[in-house]
Amino acid sequence: MTRQDVLDKLYERYIAPVKNKKERFVGIEIEMPIVNLNGKMVDFDIVHSLTSEFLNHFGFKAIGIDEKGNIYSAEKRENGDIFSYDCSYNNLELSFGKEKSIAVVYERFKEYYTFIEEYFKRYNYTLTGMGINPNRDVNKNVPIEIGRYKMLYNHLSSFVKYSDIPMYFHDHPNFGMFSSASQVQIDVSFDKLPKVINTFNKLEPIKALLFNNSVLLGENEQLLCCRDMLWENSTHGINPHNVGMYESEINTIDDILNYISTESIYCVERNGKYINFQPVNIIDYFSLDKISGEYIENGRKIPIDFSPEPEDLNYLRSFKLEDLTFRGTIEFRSGCCQPICDSMTIAAFHAGLMEQIDELEMLISNDTVLYGHGYNAKELRNFFTTSEIPSSINEDKLYALAKEIVDICKKGLLKRGFGEEKFISTLYNRIANRTNPAKYMLSQLKNGKNIYDIVCQYANI
Repeated sequence: MTRQDVLDKLYERYIAPVKNKKERFVGIEIEMPIVNLNGKMVDFDIVHSLTSEFLNHFGFKAIGIDEKGNIYSAEKRENGDIFSYDCSYNNLELSFGKEKSIAVVYERFKEYYTFIEEYFKRYNYTLTGMGINPNRDVNKNVPIEIGRYKMLYNHLSSFVKYSDIPMYFHDHPNFGMFSSASQVQIDVSFDKLPKVINTFNKLEPIKALLFNNSVLLGENEQLLCCRDMLWENSTHGINPHNVGMYESEINTIDDILNYISTESIYCVERNGKYINFQPVNIIDYFSLDKISGEYIENGRKIPIDFSPEPEDLNYLRSFKLEDLTFRGTIEFRSGCCQPICDSMTIAAFHAGLMEQIDELEMLISNDTVLYGHGYNAKELRNFFTTSEIPSSINEDKLYALAKEIVDICKKGLLKRGFGEEKFISTLYNRIANRTNPAKYMLSQLKNGKNIYDIVCQYANI
């Protein structure tokens, strides 16, 4: 395909779906670590037993079965809810079919969560609202045995091959097996698309301030949200345009399309086998006659050569913090799993601000508290994920700005009319106490509290 052919295909896949949006729906995904409160690894037999009981009780049907015959994904067809395990059987995910009301989703979440917790109590297990599994060092952090997850782990483990690339790689290629997120997809209108991406990108420092909840205990406890580091300093970040924030202004549809065209592809599927290869820019990919990659079979890496096909565009995956999807939605990806009692907070925060995007954009554009002191949005988020506030920023004014943003969010939620404003009340408390779940957890540990007491506290619904 020519460059223009690829651009046309990218437009059709990512931009065109936005034009058809007439209503605004919300899709919520909540990943939660499974914790053995005995301080030992999770027994996957217990997990598989839970799956069976959950499906029988709620009428979910299996849609994903691993190579050993275990169900890793199931759907309730009546509403589109999905019960699954993300990357490993240590990380349970509840994904909800699109709804207009977050309050409706919350009622279903409570029902599912309560059932799961009652089951896990038999074994002194729990789900909890933490972005990093506190038992990551004792758990069996292995990928679910399906082609996609084995390919992903192989790709992330391949960082040792890239000694010629001038970037730092962390040594946690299994991070997907112990990290948990709270993600939300929201329909976006065509005329607001650039504004939404640009404004929420600039909002990322404030989101870190409010939502940090991913600490690698015992390793780098100054990093309150290690999600950014885990993604950006992995093979996903070989092309920095595939991860993290936008470091250029996004003001037009062409800006979005051109940015997507700078992203890289690193995997495809052939004959039911997932193949990974060195990331290559999507435009350059389709100019190549042959690509060399490898796939996993019976625990072995099998080399393979293949030629690009137009359908491979479906395998272009980016992990931007504000990610335009092929569904015509923006997926907000930077949020750590939150304490369970605050499980809908991230979704409500984004939904309310989307409703007031013009007011939010004006506030951020005229801001002099965060911006205008020599730092860009990415640098500021990096500061705030380590709880370090530059001396050029007045902390009182910073938290006043955060409150103003939450006030705008509340206005948007009231406008939506679903009673969702209750889900952001915790943010006012965090602002008043200048804290977030990660900071609170570390303060409790410093005061002598046991980690499993905090796990249970963060598990309360």
